[in-house]
Amino acid sequence: MRRRARGAKGGHVEFMTEERRTLHALLPGLDEALVEQPLERLEARDSPAIELFRGAGGPGLLVPSEHRGVGASALAAIRVQRAIGARSPSLAVATTMHHFSAATLVELWRQRGGLEWMLLQGVAERRLLLASGFAEGTQGQGVYRPTMRGRRADGAVVLNGAKRPCSLARSMDLLTASVVVEDELAIALVAAHLPGIEIVPFWSTPLLAGAESDAVILRDVAVEEELVLPIGGAEQAQLDALQASGFVWFELLITASYLGVASALVERLLERRGGDVAARVAAAGELESSMTALCGVAQRFDDGDDPFDLLSRTLLCRYAAQDAIGRATALAVEHLGGMAFIGSADVGYLSGCARALAFHPPARRSAADALEAALGGGPLQIV
Repeated sequence: MRRRARGAKGGHVEFMTEERRTLHALLPGLDEALVEQPLERLEARDSPAIELFRGAGGPGLLVPSEHRGVGASALAAIRVQRAIGARSPSLAVATTMHHFSAATLVELWRQRGGLEWMLLQGVAERRLLLASGFAEGTQGQGVYRPTMRGRRADGAVVLNGAKRPCSLARSMDLLTASVVVEDELAIALVAAHLPGIEIVPFWSTPLLAGAESDAVILRDVAVEEELVLPIGGAEQAQLDALQASGFVWFELLITASYLGVASALVERLLERRGGDVAARVAAAGELESSMTALCGVAQRFDDGDDPFDLLSRTLLCRYAAQDAIGRATALAVEHLGGMAFIGSADVGYLSGCARALAFHPPARRSAADALEAALGGGPLQIV
């Protein structure tokens, strides 16, 4: 069943109205294009969703307006991600990784005032997609811990390593990767067409197959030195401002994306009449309360609050949302009933996808000690 966006009537705001209004305003036409496709098509390995996102100007969402981008705030961006997640879970997850890379480049530009602006402008104008070769997805390894190594040779940096999985693997124009080059941590900007880059099938589950999360392997890939940006010593023990800001962006965006996935299920429940009204309201309440908390953190981030101070709050919101998603999806599946589950693959699919937030770093268990210390007044130390 396909659902068209609905607006507010008579002063009453309907479920997902604010998110869809923001998506319509910032990426016109994308929601309508996604609605026209059945869910199983959007989620397939050959999904059209990523190109629909590109065509709507999605790559420039976080690029500042002075560099020809949309210049979305964090608050607007998480609303967009929730709206997209409710239409295509794979697209929301894949584009989170693009936005994470773009936000990192924006932060580098703001800190240094260097030539990063040229790349950002190219992302917006040419609608380039950035895959993330940071360590996201590697068990026991932080987002910025390098999965690749580089050595200098003849005016270039030669890279070796792999990212498994890497969303947007087949559609990327650039790979942004954390690397260690002679004991220095850096971000490398690697054009997807360079010799030595191989895309290897990796993602075997049908869940989120449309995110193109395959393996990207680099074997002696030569990158111009100007495109390898140092960001500190490889053995630094704590997050710096760049990493803290990137972490906040990632957790905000990925949490909003999965709230969107769960919202797709709850929206189906709300569209039904009869049955247990209290259960429908409870399911919606779980997601709305989580989104409200996430919006509060995003607004503070937009207002310029210290990302070090916000990171613990962001993680707490993310883990609370994880639990709320579990409760909401369980209610939705139960009260949609067995016939809805049998009659369409959408219910089981969305329920399975919604739980995958728990697989993104940092895992709750690995962050527990650090968060307890932060709640006691100490610094948050997640590396």
